[in-house]
Formats: sequence, C-alpha cells, structure tokens
Amino acid sequence: MPQKYIEKILKARVYDVAIETPLDEMRSLSKRLGNTVLLKREDLQPVFSFKLRGAYNKIASLSAEARAKGVIAASAGNHAQGVALSAQRLGIKAVIVMPKTTPAIKVASVRSYGAKAVLHGDAYDEAYQHAVKLAEEEGLTFVHPYDDPDVIAGQGTVALEILRQYTGELEAIFVPVGGGGLIAGVAAFIKYLHPQVKVIGVEPEDAPCMYQALKNKRRVKLDQVGIFADGVAVRQAGKEPYRIARQCVDEVILVNTDEICAAIKDVFDDTRSIAEPAGALAVAGVKKYIERAGCSDATFVAIDSGANMNFDRLRHVSERAELGERNEAIMAVTIPEKPGSFRKFCNTIGKRGVTEFNYRYADDKDAQVFVGVQLAGSEDGKDELITRLTDKGYPVVDMSDNEMAKLHIRHMVGGHAGVENELLYRFEFPERPGALLEFLTKMGQDWNISLFHYRNHGAAYGRVLVGVQVLRGGKKQFQAFLEELGYTYQEESDNPAYQLFLS
Repeated sequence: MPQKYIEKILKARVYDVAIETPLDEMRSLSKRLGNTVLLKREDLQPVFSFKLRGAYNKIASLSAEARAKGVIAASAGNHAQGVALSAQRLGIKAVIVMPKTTPAIKVASVRSYGAKAVLHGDAYDEAYQHAVKLAEEEGLTFVHPYDDPDVIAGQGTVALEILRQYTGELEAIFVPVGGGGLIAGVAAFIKYLHPQVKVIGVEPEDAPCMYQALKNKRRVKLDQVGIFADGVAVRQAGKEPYRIARQCVDEVILVNTDEICAAIKDVFDDTRSIAEPAGALAVAGVKKYIERAGCSDATFVAIDSGANMNFDRLRHVSERAELGERNEAIMAVTIPEKPGSFRKFCNTIGKRGVTEFNYRYADDKDAQVFVGVQLAGSEDGKDELITRLTDKGYPVVDMSDNEMAKLHIRHMVGGHAGVENELLYRFEFPERPGALLEFLTKMGQDWNISLFHYRNHGAAYGRVLVGVQVLRGGKKQFQAFLEELGYTYQEESDNPAYQLFLS
C-alpha cells in the first residue's frame, strides 16, 4: 500500500489556486437508477478541470533555483491550462508545447494566463518529445500530466474532499482514467482510510490503456487510441499510476462513445452544465456498473473531471445520446417499392417517434430505408420492434452499433451509384487548416475517389469516409499506398450499411 501518499496528499498545496468543489446529488439519475449518485464537480475549477490541482502542487514544490528557470509542459488541453495558471500565480515562466491540431480556444486560454504556447506536431506524442527536448536545452522543469508523485498527490485531494463532504456509507467511487494520475491519487487515499470502498476506473473502449495494463499485469502501449474523449486519449498508463492502481484499484470499466454521450446528457439534465467527454466517463461507468450488478439503494460518487468542450461537438453528442441511453434504434429496413408502402411501414412501427427517415429511389422492386425510431416510453424495446417488423415481412438490419452507419451513412443516403471496382475506407487525419486539402491531394494523385463524406465534429482529428476505385489485382499496391499515406484507416467495403445504401 503506497502509504507515503497519505502525508503528501494531506500536505498538498492546491488551494492557493484551486477551489473545494461541491459534491452534488444527481437527483434525476439517482431516481432512475434506484441508487444515489453524487457528482464531484471538478468542472467548476477555475480552468474547468481537476488538472489544476496536480500542476500547482508540483510547481509549488520546486526549489527557488528551479522556479527561476521556469517550467514546461506538453498538453493539448486541461493540463496546459492548469500549468499556465499555476505558473502565473507563482510568478514563474511557463512554456506549453501543444499539437498544431489544438483548437484555437485552448491555445488562446493558455496565452491568456501569460504562458508561451509553442505549436509543434500533429499529435501529443510529437509535442511531448519536443517539450522534453526544450526542457533539456533551456533548463526548464518538465511538469508531467500524470506520471509524477507531486502531481498524483495534488489530484488525490479530490478524494480528501469527497470523504469530508460525505460521511455516510459509500459503495464505490468512479474515476475517469487517462494516464492514471487522478485515479492513483484518489485510490491511494480512499483505500488507506476506507479499504471497503471500491475505486473503479472508467475508460473509453477505444482508449483502454489502464484496463489493458491491469489485465496484462504490465504497462502496454496501445497502437492507437480513439479521439472522441480526447482528455483521456493516452496510449500508455503512467509508470507510477500503474504501480498504485495495481494495488488500490478494484477494476476498470470500459464504455463506448454512445454511452459517453448519454452520460453527458445525464449531467446536463441534472446540473444544466455540459461535461466534456472525458468528464462524463465516470457517470457512464456508474450506470454500466449498476446495470451489471443489479444493486439498489447504494451510494456512488462519480467524478466529473472537466468541462472543456468545444461548442461544435455538441451536435455529435446530441446525435448519439439517445442511442447511448438505448432510447433510439437505427435500422436499415427493406420495404416494397410501390405506392402505400411508407404508410404501411409506419403503421407497423406504431406510435413511436421517428427520429429520421432517409430514402432514395433505387429500382422498382425494393426500397432501402434508413430509419431512426424512438424507444423511450414505448411498450417494448428494440428487439421486440425488430421482431414485429420481421414478422410483417420486412427484412431488418440493426445499425445501432454500426459506427460507420452512425458517423457517415445516415447523412449520405441518396441512391446506389453502381461504381465499378470500388473499395470503401474510413480515415482519421489531423484536423487543422488545410488538412482536408492535403488529404485529398495525397489520395487523388494515383487513385480515383468515387465517394467522399466528411463532417467536422470539433475534435482534433477529422473523420472521412472514402470510396476509391481500385482495379482488380491492384489492391496489394493500394494497401502499400495506404501504409505510406500514414493515416489511421479501416476498410469498410463489407459493411452492411454500405452494401445496402451506397454500393
């Protein structure tokens, strides 16, 4: 048990700049779940994130000599703002290295605190390496976002406050996990004082670095991570956080994008505040745990770790929240191409709300319909609805868990093009001015693009769906081209959404 952290947490200097955030009951969610869910409101910190605690505690612990030289950090968001504000309060020079893909609002925020923002590379790893290099060249102290005992101790003050604010019996505390600094500090403190209280981490399914580390009993480096919950998009858990988590964390739960979006909506419904995707992870984890365990009348704490959400991402969140709550189903349904078919189909659906209905004439035999149907408040769920449709002779393909259908196809239904030798791929590329043109320039040099769909979701990476004509026998050469291109990609040529609506 890492007992050394108890004293470090008790002595942590955080309140020169951070505030003690409230622990609020989520009344609507609690009533719905039959349990009490308390929300630790770290989104109310001066920089709208808990990161301020660890950053300030680290910088405040520096010697006079180190302070005189200044500090440096690599971050695209919350840690950057925490370091910048902490350095400003202490009168210390600060340099923040940020990827070129960082949204302008976050760069402006860092500069508003008096820090120097250096834009370098397309991803965090490149910014990190550049920051380490600058630290060595200029004698600056590198402030790590999570793999540092003083940073961990600063984050651990969240647990100190929780135990002071709620003295009743707790079932579990749910903590969002990226590199692991927050959960390490919280778990060390909670398990020392109340070992019976579970400490449960929550990660996105597409960024499970701590989950994989605990499962494999060693730190692993993920080949790639999802970018929706960018605040926890970390490829490898920190060495010290992993050491503590191995001893003090009960488990790590994984949640998907739709479940995160539903949790953002839950937080909004109860607090009228908007959590960033990473900030809502803990709420998503609580819901999944209660459903799995079937518990009732227990008390849980979920840490809302931040609210640094780009406004233009709200469209994507609202689209996916109802799916995450399982209040909506997305389906591809085949109906006869003849007069009266739509009306008959709608009668079969019954008095459910139709959230979207996409159709384009293809031939005089069958019509492929992309339909979204509300399930909340209806007498039966998705499986019952699909059974009702199939019993009436309608072929149905459930698209509710088809990521390509939800990201792209629902916005593209327009008829079959009949393009020969077409292959379909999904790509991610760094989202910065000119990036889309650069992507198209690289793709269009040797290969004909036959389909293209792109939507900006306010994230650091753009997501595109591309159809490319590749002559028979040329796929091996095209695969080599994709590897050289250097973007994350996934082939979707066999995806049923593509086959039904576009191919």
